[in-house]
Amino acid sequence: MRPITEQEIRTSFINCTKGEAKRLAVPKDLADRPWDDLDFLGWRDPASPERSYIVAETGDGLVGVALRRAAQAGLARRSMCSLCLTTHSGDGVSLMTARKAGSEGRQGNSVGSYICADLACSLYLRGKKDAGNGGRLHESLSVDELIERTAGNLAGFLDKVAA
Repeated sequence: MRPITEQEIRTSFINCTKGEAKRLAVPKDLADRPWDDLDFLGWRDPASPERSYIVAETGDGLVGVALRRAAQAGLARRSMCSLCLTTHSGDGVSLMTARKAGSEGRQGNSVGSYICADLACSLYLRGKKDAGNGGRLHESLSVDELIERTAGNLAGFLDKVAA
């Protein structure tokens, strides 16, 4: 992913108002992000841990979505991220819901997906971050193929938010 600015981030959101996008907490460390290793920018709001955000490059430019993290059930079972297919124990994967864009979102409709709670899918795929024992199952796919699959999974989720 190419480095992006705070202004680009704020204007990319499709499922919140301009005022909400103006007020959301953008990461302070944008200059220090490992952009070459990121397929999308994902972060949690430090002031409100149930809020998370994803900004991704698509064929239509940057697309940002605001997410809400569902309450955890507190079970110590393993769960798999639906984007990168990394498994985590405990609360390493969360159900993230996004209000749909446009009139459907204003009516309260949303979509959800199980996603790595720290939104570090790109780093898990590349082996830059360890998900612990059994986090990445052995696959015969190359890293490029894993990245392509994850990008497709993310695009599918973003399409559901935009629809």
